[in-house]
This record gives sequence, C-alpha cells and structure tokens, in this order.
Amino acid sequence: MVRSVVLAATQFACSEDKQANADKAEHLVRQAAAAGAQIILLQELFERQYWCQVQEKEYFSWAAPFEENPLIGRFAKLAAELRVVLPVPFYERANNAYFNSVAMVDADGAVLGLYRKSHIPDGPGYQEKFYFNPGDTGFRVFDTKYGKVGIAICWDQWFPEAARALALQGAEVILYPTAIGSEPQDANLNSYPQWIRAQLGHAAANLVPVVAANRIGTEQLPGGCPTSYYGGSFIAGPQGQVLAQVGASELREGNPDPHPQAVEGFVTASLDLDLMVLERAAWGIFRDRRPELYGTLATLAGAKP
Repeated sequence: MVRSVVLAATQFACSEDKQANADKAEHLVRQAAAAGAQIILLQELFERQYWCQVQEKEYFSWAAPFEENPLIGRFAKLAAELRVVLPVPFYERANNAYFNSVAMVDADGAVLGLYRKSHIPDGPGYQEKFYFNPGDTGFRVFDTKYGKVGIAICWDQWFPEAARALALQGAEVILYPTAIGSEPQDANLNSYPQWIRAQLGHAAANLVPVVAANRIGTEQLPGGCPTSYYGGSFIAGPQGQVLAQVGASELREGNPDPHPQAVEGFVTASLDLDLMVLERAAWGIFRDRRPELYGTLATLAGAKP
C-alpha cells in the first residue's frame, strides 16, 4: 500500500477583528479539506494582525496559555470533523514567559504537543524580541495520522540547521507558518526571492517536501509603519521544485512565480511518502554525513575561546 499525502498551503489577509480572522482561517481549512488536503498549514499568528511592528506592553494581553486554549480547542474540533492534521499557531503565555508557538493537532483532534519558535528576530517592523522568549522545546517532529511532520516558524526558516535537525528526526514533511513582507527601513528591499530560495534549498538538501504559509495585505498598527505582506505561500517537492503556489500565474520547470499575486486562497499537492524514503536513501546525503566534523556548528563564533 502506497503512503501518499495531500498537503495544503493557505494564505489570507488579517484584520483587527480576531473572530473574523479565525473564521476566515476555518473557511480556508474547510475548502482545502474539501479539495482533498490531509495536512493543512495556516500562517503564523493568524488570529491577529502582526503586532510586532511596534513595542507596546498592551499586546502582552493577547497571549493565552496552551492548556484549554480556546483557539486551539476550536481548531482541534475542526481537525477531528474534517479528519485533517492541522497545526495551530498561537501567542502563548506560560507563567512569566511568552512564546510564538504552534500546537500540533492530529486528524482525530488530539493535540500532540507544541513547538515554540527558536529563532527570534529583532529589526524594523519585526520587533519580536520584545514579545517572545526564545523557544525551549527544541525542534520537534510529530507522528501524525498522515506521516511524520516537522514544524518551525518564520525566522527559523532562514536556518539550515533547523531543517536538518527536523530531517534527522525523521520528518517526512517540514512546515513553516510565516509572516513576512516589506521592510520599513528600505522600501526598495524585496526579500521574497531570497525567502523562497532559502526554503527550496532546505527541501533539496534534505529531500523532504516543504510547505510555507504567509499572510498577505497591508497592516499598520498605531505608532507603526505600514507593512505589506507578500504571500507567495507554496509547496515544494523533495528536489526543491515548486509544486504549487498561491497566486502563481505560471510555474515553469518547478521554479517559483517571481511575482505571485497577493490573493487569498490555498493550493494543494500530493506526494508519495514511501517513494521519498527510497530517494533519500539512494541519494546518500544521510549516509555520508560526518557529525564528528560539525562541532563548529555548536559555537557562535566558529570556535570556543
């Protein structure tokens, strides 16, 4: 029996109304499930507009505990109803700590655990260090109904070490919920091409499909600069090829659309998990690794004093 899986990437614009944002997310999940998707990815912190444009203490009140979290509860019921695996990004409060987190919900509605974002950015328009502690879960792979799913969040996607850590733990799919767009300090800086190439590299280097879900729309919080999120949500195959992309007018030879439309919606792609197991083994990447030579990666400056 062939183990295949249908993946989905979604994207949408967020408003100031958190209920409306959650409703929109549910609508897209239902649409993707009706199209056959089994693992469906929503974007980072989708319940709210991206408040990390500014530093305001009032936004700490938006965080909620992992246990008995109403957002997670709502989407766990949805996952069980639709029989889909559904990671749920949320703003977590744990005593005096605050995390940018994702709860992994299996297709029966069981919450398998959570991942806390490891790499926390701090720059104009993306001042996350004010709001989030560095994650302390380590990189996690969850054994779900439809395969082993590794998940990391946004800024994590720029670190090849994170993708490799997930692949080494047996991840058959790597998911990246995301919130990225324009750079307020430089209107001419377009990170989209580099953003997508970095993740296609993770897929190719590990022979593991990658799914990224990014928001769209222009948001401006009080005291902040307007930020336009470019979407481009996509599903990449294990050779680093783009299989599907939201808003793409045309995909040629597995290359991403250089200018995808910032539209709300979703895409799906079907992959053969068992075939990818054989391809990873035949390619020899994991056979020929030399962990004893990689100690430099465990340092900040290339060596310890």
